[in-house]
Amino acid sequence: MTSTPAPVPVPSPVGEGLKAAFRQHPAGVAIITATTSAGPVGLTASSVASVAVDPAAIVFSVTRATGSAGAILSADSFVVHLIDDEHSALAQSFAVSGAERFTDAQGWSALPTGEPYLREARVAMRCHPMTIVAVGSSTVVIAEVDEVLLGRPGRPLVYIDRRFHALPNDDA
Repeated sequence: MTSTPAPVPVPSPVGEGLKAAFRQHPAGVAIITATTSAGPVGLTASSVASVAVDPAAIVFSVTRATGSAGAILSADSFVVHLIDDEHSALAQSFAVSGAERFTDAQGWSALPTGEPYLREARVAMRCHPMTIVAVGSSTVVIAEVDEVLLGRPGRPLVYIDRRFHALPNDDA
């Protein structure tokens, strides 16, 4: 007796159009980190946005609930680092599996609460999850911001058309 394999999902024309549309929409870049019993974990995200100021809340999504994303989703707290153009190589390393992460040379330390902290980030927000919702192959996280650590100003890093770019720093 032969079994029929499960059908492989095929992206819809609307889904492909949505991906093409958002490839042309610049998004700020963040590195999200947490600590697990196995050590620090992290990923690069371009889906971070503010939600409210009272309570202070942000939102982001991750593509799948495995690996670093799964560890962050199950963490009691995490840190969202808004980074600048000097961290584009670091953002790339947190976007792929197996890259070297969390070295002293990269500028990592730990907050008193234990989460990995990028000392030179423009902004770091220590958060805890409020709501986690699965949507298709993604997971959306609404998080309350417990602490905001302001760093030095820099040229914000954005992601557009599958590449990182720096925005000009307008001091005027």
